[in-house]
Amino acid sequence: MGFDAKTEQSLADVAAHLAQANSVLFITGAGISADSGLPTYRGVGGLYNGEATEEGLHIEEALSGDVFAIRPDITWKYLAQIEANCRGAQPNAAHFAIARLEEIIERVTVFTQNVDGLHRQAGSSDVIEIHGSLHDLECTECSHEESIVDLAGREIPPLCPACGAVLRPKVVLFGEALPEERMDRFLDGLEQGYDLVFSIGTSSVFPYIVEPVVWAARVGIPTVEINPSQTKISDVVAYHLPLGAAAAMSALLERIGLSIKP
Repeated sequence: MGFDAKTEQSLADVAAHLAQANSVLFITGAGISADSGLPTYRGVGGLYNGEATEEGLHIEEALSGDVFAIRPDITWKYLAQIEANCRGAQPNAAHFAIARLEEIIERVTVFTQNVDGLHRQAGSSDVIEIHGSLHDLECTECSHEESIVDLAGREIPPLCPACGAVLRPKVVLFGEALPEERMDRFLDGLEQGYDLVFSIGTSSVFPYIVEPVVWAARVGIPTVEINPSQTKISDVVAYHLPLGAAAAMSALLERIGLSIKP
């Protein structure tokens, strides 16, 4: 695949950094899973694109802890839509490329907003799923927990087999606090430092996604954004690659002499 001259130069520069790096941080959002057939939530081809839901709520409200507390049926309706869109998805070249880099780079950390589990499926070992997983459920009343493959055939909202209360996935809903243990792991990694920081496929809306990239850029760590769209950090990073995640990561691996092994 041919790229324009500016993109070719950026790919060459980023590949040179990758080849020398001992530690790399990948911050990923829904865009990295677009090539797996999953819709992003905002931007081109977005699942909701800012339109109100049937209930007249913004999707962020429908998927909030406050709405779940009083109308779990509404929140579950949209969680089930998201899960249905994730069902059967397989990791793509971008997920596999990041996992492959563990073979040549001492420390590769993935900090992801995604709840689709594709980074782990691709073989990445150090994954911080800051928003949790749609496939781990817990009861809102008792101690029952279960892991599921998908929600096919389940009543929505799903009820606890032990006490009959509503189950919820172990995900962070809008307005809820981020899990402390996972944030601590992330902050510990930042404290150790990274040789290279990537932001891939995230709209960079949340401060905890934006700030590490801005910090890295400020202290002179090379920063890379892979996103077909412009975001808040596009003018902050050292390199903006206006490409899809799979195309960009495949091109980078090719330039350092690695192939992607699904």
